[in-house]
Amino acid sequence: MVNRRTAAGEVLNADERLTVLEAVRAYTHGSAYAAGEEALKGTLARGKLADFVVLSDDLWAVDPARLKDVAVGATVVGGVPEYDSGALA
Repeated sequence: MVNRRTAAGEVLNADERLTVLEAVRAYTHGSAYAAGEEALKGTLARGKLADFVVLSDDLWAVDPARLKDVAVGATVVGGVPEYDSGALA
């Protein structure tokens, strides 16, 4: 969504690129909204399901070309760690 590159590395419709913030919002709040579950999911807030990931890098600080290299260190679903490579230690 941010880089809009094909598997061959060519830019696909550069004018349709999103910012990192727009892409993260589309995957989080946008997905919850599309499912009609924005009252339960999509943002981190008291009373909502605590689904989140711990990433190896700050998405807002990393070079957009490196976004594909950001690794998932842990996932938490419903407040329960489901995957942890040691990031939650």
